[in-house]
Amino acid sequence: MSSSQMYYFLMRKKLYICGELFNILLTMALKKSMVELHRVGVEEYKQEAKLPVTVVLDNVRSEMNVGSVFRTADAFLMERICLCGITPQPPKAEIHKTALGAEDSVAWQYYPTTLAAVNELKNEGYMICSIEQVHDSVSLEKFIVNNGQKVAIVLGNEVKGVSQEVVDVSDKCIEIPQHGTKHSLNISCCAAIVMWHMFNAGKSY
Repeated sequence: MSSSQMYYFLMRKKLYICGELFNILLTMALKKSMVELHRVGVEEYKQEAKLPVTVVLDNVRSEMNVGSVFRTADAFLMERICLCGITPQPPKAEIHKTALGAEDSVAWQYYPTTLAAVNELKNEGYMICSIEQVHDSVSLEKFIVNNGQKVAIVLGNEVKGVSQEVVDVSDKCIEIPQHGTKHSLNISCCAAIVMWHMFNAGKSY
């Protein structure tokens, strides 16, 4: 084989390999760009229609848990968050660390007690749903939201859960079914599961 033939042979081989690599790249799951994700700015987000769902944090201690709830509430279009009792309020560095700015996009209010928040929400026509393991609780997958129903979901303290006085005035208690060796979830995980359920239910609002 002459040098010129060898050259053209190698070039064809190189083009073949490049073509195969290109085909592999086409079949890879490439991450979406920020443009493709259709992210909106804070002010634009505030103008978007929200689900009639309010998240109530009953004496949640951890700033990072609070931040996580803000971030999830932003993702699933919750209308607001009520921060009650010892629950930390923005601006806080640890809240921002997990909220990633969602503390600026999601509306929030502070109440000195959770009962004060719950009573106000009741007067506004909200169905109060405490996320707690109690007798006669409703399993989350069986919880159905009626069209147009305003719902307040109450999430409790990391150790004590939702306070009994709040459970006593709740319209429903909802329980997340669990089948492992543990009988509880971190509040941020619990919040995410419930908000996702509400978001799916809210598509039919």
